[in-house]
Amino acid sequence: MTSTARKAPRTLARCAQAAIGVATVVDVFRAAALRDYNLHPSYASLDKSGTISRVFVNLMFLAAVLFLVWLARSRRNAQLLSPRSSVPTPGWTIGAWFVPLVNLVAPRRLVLDIGRASSMSWEEKRDTTLVNLWWAAWIAHGLVLLTANQVAPGSVAFLVVAEVLVIAAAVLLGLVIERITVLQSAALGATVLVETLAQA
Repeated sequence: MTSTARKAPRTLARCAQAAIGVATVVDVFRAAALRDYNLHPSYASLDKSGTISRVFVNLMFLAAVLFLVWLARSRRNAQLLSPRSSVPTPGWTIGAWFVPLVNLVAPRRLVLDIGRASSMSWEEKRDTTLVNLWWAAWIAHGLVLLTANQVAPGSVAFLVVAEVLVIAAAVLLGLVIERITVLQSAALGATVLVETLAQA
């Protein structure tokens, strides 16, 4: 185990959490601007919604990249900590998010597998519930947006529900990232301590 492999990805975790938070805030403004354009179409409202949408897309892309890099590093650490556990392969850790229909269920499973392999301190009931709540909020957000686009575009009720769900999903994902990073940090620190004492 190299020294770089013994570090939990704390910096990546913080960057991913920050990017997810900022992207979520911008998404609220984006949704409001799009609704304003739907209700009062004009060049000004179109320009405003277009600008905010472009900023949101760029921030969301950055957040997704940072999260996936954090997840890949966490997967590697989990495998080092629990070589016999069922952590996903490096390719599947990233690829599962891009396979249609599979990406509705597989990412939740792989985050759970990484969390469980990260430490014996993983609390099955509490930590699994945290992951499940995050995933439920994220999927529900997507379903509400899909329904709104089909049934009532520009509906305030759908807009509010969708934004509440995306904010909840962002907060819960931040907590999931924090939990796995803290568990890995403690477990990797304990591993280094044991190896140091063994060499003394």
